[in-house]
Amino acid sequence: MYEPIRTKSVHTMAADSDFPHRSREEELDIQLAGHLSALLALTDELRLAAGDPELDAAAGELAAQISRLRGGHPPVRSTVAAAVHEPHVAALHQRAHALAGRALVVAASRADTAAAILAARRMEYHANAGRLIAA
Repeated sequence: MYEPIRTKSVHTMAADSDFPHRSREEELDIQLAGHLSALLALTDELRLAAGDPELDAAAGELAAQISRLRGGHPPVRSTVAAAVHEPHVAALHQRAHALAGRALVVAASRADTAAAILAARRMEYHANAGRLIAA
């Protein structure tokens, strides 16, 4: 009644091809490095605005984790030279808190304890800083 399929499935053809595939762990490493890089950019911006020594240390830790995830390649650092005012700083802390949360989820899913601890500490810092600015 039906004519048999004479060609290979596109899924079979894709599996047979010679292009490189990444493992789940490699994909999670890429995703985690991206979240941490975005968090580092915000941290660099906040460092210029606030001058908090804790932000300097956090930037160094973030850069070290990103380098580890990228096979030793250091991250590109932000050089922001804009005037930052209080509402902008509060928004930066909110964005940094959200990015740290995303990084925490990815770090937990790949069982990366060091990155998870760093992300959790950054979440706590930005939540507290955001509350202090809002008050």
